[in-house]
Amino acid sequence: MASRNKVVVPEARQALNQMKLEIASELGLSNYDQVDKGNLTARQNGYVGGYMTKRLVEMAQRQMSGK
Repeated sequence: MASRNKVVVPEARQALNQMKLEIASELGLSNYDQVDKGNLTARQNGYVGGYMTKRLVEMAQRQMSGK
């Protein structure tokens, strides 16, 4: 199945991938980029995406508040 997610700013793709790997590592999912995501539980995959979203929202809030 092709990914439906489109990166709005293509230059950010590498930073987003790096963030995903860092978060996965923090959650104890080593070698996340090499792992077959189909073998992980929905909870494991969901945690990575959820924490990415949380961090991106926090970053946007800091930027909008001028901090």
